[in-house]
Amino acid sequence: SHFLDLRDSTGRIQIFVHAKEIGEEQLAVFKLLDLGDFIGVEGETFVTRTGERSLRVKNLTVLSKALRPMPDKWHGLADVETRYRQRYLDLISNPESMEVFRKRIAIVREIRRFLEERGFLEVETPMMQPVPGGAAAEPFKTHHNALNMDLYLRIAPELYLKRLLVGGFDKVFELNRNFRNEGISRRHNPEFTMLEAYWAYADFEMMADLVEEMITTVALKVVGTLNIEHKDAEGNVVRTINLNRPWRRARYRDLVNEAVPGWFELTPEQRRAKCEELKIEISPEMADFEVTQQVFEKLVEEKTFDPLFVTHVPTELVPLAKQNPEDPSVVDVYELVINGQEISPGYSELNDPIVQRQRLEDQAGEEKQKIDEDFLTALEHGMPPAGGLGLGIDRLAIMLTGVESIRDVIFFPHMKPKQN
Repeated sequence: SHFLDLRDSTGRIQIFVHAKEIGEEQLAVFKLLDLGDFIGVEGETFVTRTGERSLRVKNLTVLSKALRPMPDKWHGLADVETRYRQRYLDLISNPESMEVFRKRIAIVREIRRFLEERGFLEVETPMMQPVPGGAAAEPFKTHHNALNMDLYLRIAPELYLKRLLVGGFDKVFELNRNFRNEGISRRHNPEFTMLEAYWAYADFEMMADLVEEMITTVALKVVGTLNIEHKDAEGNVVRTINLNRPWRRARYRDLVNEAVPGWFELTPEQRRAKCEELKIEISPEMADFEVTQQVFEKLVEEKTFDPLFVTHVPTELVPLAKQNPEDPSVVDVYELVINGQEISPGYSELNDPIVQRQRLEDQAGEEKQKIDEDFLTALEHGMPPAGGLGLGIDRLAIMLTGVESIRDVIFFPHMKPKQN
C-alpha cells in the first residue's frame, strides 16, 4: 500500500493506493508515476489514525505524463533566473510565489471595484498610436502595412482619455499596458501595467485624496493591514511601511531644502559642484532643473519609504499639468512616493489649448512632428477642468507584497536571450 499527495490550485489531499482496491493493471501504471504527473482518482474518503482526511483509490487514470523532472528541491526552486524564465516551475515549487501573484490579481480586482463604486467607467483606448504622447519616454515603433504608416506602442493612454473628457465622459479610467523602450531594472520592465483615471471638475488635491483612500482600501482588503513588512532573503524584517492616514504632503522645494540646506541659494555652477561633492551623477547636457531633480531622486525619493505626496513640482518637469495660480514656476501636481520610488503622479490637468501647444512645443524641441495635433484639436473644442492620476500597478504590487523586484510581480518578465 502507498500514501501520496495530490495537489491542485486549491490545496492538497492525501490518497491511499492499495493493490487489492485498484487491481494489477492499474497498480503497474501507478508504479511508473513520477512527481509532476497529472492523475485523476475516484474512491471513498476516510480519516487516517492521525486524523488526516484521505481518499481510498478505487480507480486511477493518468491524465498527463511529465517528460522532464521537477526541480530538485520540490520545496523551493532557488535559482532566481530559472524562476523568471520558467515561471510555471516557480509557481509549482514555491507556494509563496503563487501567493504573491494571487495578491497581485486581487489588487487589480479591488482597484476596479473601488473606482466603479465611485462612478468611474472603465474604457479602452488605442495601444498603437500615430504620435506617442502623455509621457517622456522612448517608444517602440511598428509599421502598419495596409495603411503604409508608422505607429508607436503607447507610452501612456493620457491624450486619448482626455479626448473622452472633451466628449462628455466625466469619470473614466483605463487599466492596461504601457510600453517604454528603455532600460530594464528592479523597477522597470519594457511593458508595465498602469492605471490612469480622470475626473472632471476635480483637482490634484482631490486626486491625492482619492489615491490615498484607494491604496489604503486595497491594502486592507488584500493584505489585511496598513503596516506592510518587507523582509530580506533570510526572512528578517528590513522595514515596515506605514500606510496609516493621513499621509504626509510637502512641497518639492521644501523637501530638496531639507535634504541639502541652502540648495536654492546656490548658482547653477555651485549646484553642479555640490553634486560632485554629494556623489550624485549628473551630465554636462542636463539643464539646471534636471540637476535639482537628480538631487531630489537620490536624496528624497530613494530614501522615502512611508507615503509622501510631493506637491508643487517645477513646471518644466510636467508639461501636461496646470500652473499654480500664485506661482507659475510650479504646477499643481502631486507625486506620491512610497517604498523609495514614485508610485503615482496626479495633476490638475492643463485644459488651455494655447498654453498646452506651447508646452508640447517646448518639450518636442526641434522635432515639431512629435506634437499630437489631433489631441490639440480636441482640446480646442473645450475640455472641462479635471484631475487626473496615474498609478503603477507593478510598483504598487511590489510595495504591498514586500518583494524585491518588478520581476517578482510580473508572470513573464522580459529577459535577455539565453546563451547556449
